[in-house]
Amino acid sequence: MMKSRFLTILVLLFGSLFLFPAHAEQKEIFSDYEVHYILLPTTFLKADIADKYNLRRSKDRALVNVSVLDLQGTPVKAEVRGSSENLLGQRQNLTFDEVIEGEAIYYLALLRYADEEFQRVALNVVLPDGELAEIKFQQKMYWDR
Repeated sequence: MMKSRFLTILVLLFGSLFLFPAHAEQKEIFSDYEVHYILLPTTFLKADIADKYNLRRSKDRALVNVSVLDLQGTPVKAEVRGSSENLLGQRQNLTFDEVIEGEAIYYLALLRYADEEFQRVALNVVLPDGELAEIKFQQKMYWDR
């Protein structure tokens, strides 16, 4: 019984080594470019950072952050459009603002969400070579308490 429990725990721990890093990275490769993306509650942002980029911190707001790199890791400009939809079909168009800080280039958009709500995000990224990168992902969002 003890050996069985130990093996079960060992298998779960070993399996998690492969599952969690892949999910956390959130990037997709399209020809010569990597598109990195993340969706996080604005309450995760420090107040000074939110103020700097004119982002409203609130329990019902999330930030979508997208960046595009060439395969050498150099940030490049792109055109980013997108939308988000909850499970009830309520859709929000996302308006991305380009931010350039030194050599870094990224695109930011805000969306609203309810507590414990799934958001299905669809991104259309026009890469520097004109290719359209389509990314779809979903994430369950929670309010900070």
